[in-house]
Amino acid sequence: MAGGAFWMVFFKTIERSLGLISTLVLARLLMPGDFGIVAMAISLIGLLELFSAFGLDTVLIQHRETTRQHFDTAWTMNALASAAIGVLLFALAVPAAQFYAEPRLVPVILVFGLGAIIQGLENVGVVEFRKELHFAREFRFLLVKRLIQFAITIVLAFALRNYWALALGTVAGRCTGVVLSYAMHPYRPRFHLGKSAELMHFSKWLLIQNVLTFLKERSATFIMGRTAGPTALGEFTVSAELANMPAVEMVAPINRAVLPAYVKLAHDPAKLASSYLSVMSGIALLAVPLVAGMALAAPYIVLLVLGPKWLAAIELLQVLAFFGIIQVLQSNAYSALIALGKPEVFARINAYHIVVLVTTLLLLTPSHGSLGAAWAYVITAAIMLPINFAYIIRFVELRTLDLVRAIWRPIVASIAMYLFGRQFGPQWNNTLTHSVQAVPGLTQVVAMGAGCYGLVISLLWLFSGRPEGAETWLLRVLRNGLQSARTQLQRRRPT
Repeated sequence: MAGGAFWMVFFKTIERSLGLISTLVLARLLMPGDFGIVAMAISLIGLLELFSAFGLDTVLIQHRETTRQHFDTAWTMNALASAAIGVLLFALAVPAAQFYAEPRLVPVILVFGLGAIIQGLENVGVVEFRKELHFAREFRFLLVKRLIQFAITIVLAFALRNYWALALGTVAGRCTGVVLSYAMHPYRPRFHLGKSAELMHFSKWLLIQNVLTFLKERSATFIMGRTAGPTALGEFTVSAELANMPAVEMVAPINRAVLPAYVKLAHDPAKLASSYLSVMSGIALLAVPLVAGMALAAPYIVLLVLGPKWLAAIELLQVLAFFGIIQVLQSNAYSALIALGKPEVFARINAYHIVVLVTTLLLLTPSHGSLGAAWAYVITAAIMLPINFAYIIRFVELRTLDLVRAIWRPIVASIAMYLFGRQFGPQWNNTLTHSVQAVPGLTQVVAMGAGCYGLVISLLWLFSGRPEGAETWLLRVLRNGLQSARTQLQRRRPT
């Protein structure tokens, strides 16, 4: 499990580095409205893709005795569903443009429809990388695909200077994934539907879960796209991406890596509970302070990364960072519940989430725009966090006190860091208009935040009696790293 997490975190680190560079370049070449147009198109595509989101890769991983027929059936179902989606996108391009009152959407949606058809042909054999814990091979597959998409998008942005760079770059990434999947895995799928009933028995809950996840993540897009227009939607979309970058994108590869390991431990509740607490402890230690730091440094990050024309996104980023913290704390629940064969439980959690989110969005967005939508996300996540934990404690057979012990120190240290930074950190100057002017302030915030968090978390760990946990693991890693560096230096010294 540790090796898988390493490769996935390593990949996500590179991916997000590329994403940061891409966002930095695109934000200067394109306008917020360009991002909004693509977000509108992707929302429609995501809505249609829900009906093909069977989660068959997860089913193949969770199923302990898969055969070639299972893989062939999964590939066939994906290909047929993707073809249907492509046809529907062709048919709905004009009505969607009329709904948003945005005629530029029509050709964009048509291009995405072609990309959907092609993506459905991806080689399902690459799922075996995760199923057999061959994470290094999956790392290479994902990395090459991401690098090619990154290069194409940047070149198109310089050449076109509009939303087509985002649209064509996204479709290019999907097509690249298809070609690479056959080049990097010897499996060759055949048309077969013999195992569809067996796969759908488990997959039906994943389909419901995917529908609910989409509504949870895209409700604001439909409401804002309809009422506020592409510029406000573009600001919200990019702010949400930045807010998720330091935490969710770090946590996502960990969750991806631990799913097969949780599956192997599902028959042993004690070991599964111990593993879950260990993962949650590490996630809280590393990810929570990163998102809190994002809230502190939001003005400088927006000016440096996006540029002066995005300054309206500062308050959005500050609010959405708090949503990111709560998401981090409940992110690992999905992997644990899937491993236990309880997808219906997570679907139930998300159903509650949707009810609260849509209600708050409808109350806050019409009067407060994108900022109201951001607060709707935060309020909903805060309401759902204890409900999420209650289900995890029940089904993973945890004690509430054990879960609190695993995560309380990073949370308290992050709160202390945020309050200290707000009180004694550099104050944002509204007269700053050039990206380079953000560097001194950002440097101060990072240095002050890291120092404060490191000091507080260390003191809390010591006063708690140095319990075994993420802090202990991190100290071992640092100690081993220092010993290795010292050994290398000694070898290099002349005798």
